[in-house]
Amino acid sequence: MQEKHLFEYAVIRVVPRVEREEFMNVGVVVYCPKQKFLQVMFELNLKKLNIFCTDLDVSVLEENLNAFKRICIGGSDAGTIGKLDIASRFRWLTATRSTVLQTSRAHAGLSADAHETLHKLYNKLVR
Repeated sequence: MQEKHLFEYAVIRVVPRVEREEFMNVGVVVYCPKQKFLQVMFELNLKKLNIFCTDLDVSVLEENLNAFKRICIGGSDAGTIGKLDIASRFRWLTATRSTVLQTSRAHAGLSADAHETLHKLYNKLVR
């Protein structure tokens, strides 16, 4: 039996009108310190997004989602935040924001394979 490790995840949401508190799940970010794992999966379903809200700048939204990916990878391509340790990058990504792109609060669980867990959560919560 594989050893399970504590992991945390948050759902990435598009919130077109913050004051209405309506959102559409577009991705998941998973962090597992024991496995040195921080990755994100996302997809903008434009058909669904256009039904939900027609006046978003999709290119800006995609740019911001790609910033999530760069920050997960880390390094100088992700700017100042990318130079932080993996835990600090996860905390920065999941900090409370009142913008169009937000995350849920972080949730915890146990996983033997964080990569597999990321895919399962993505399929369950986004697709």
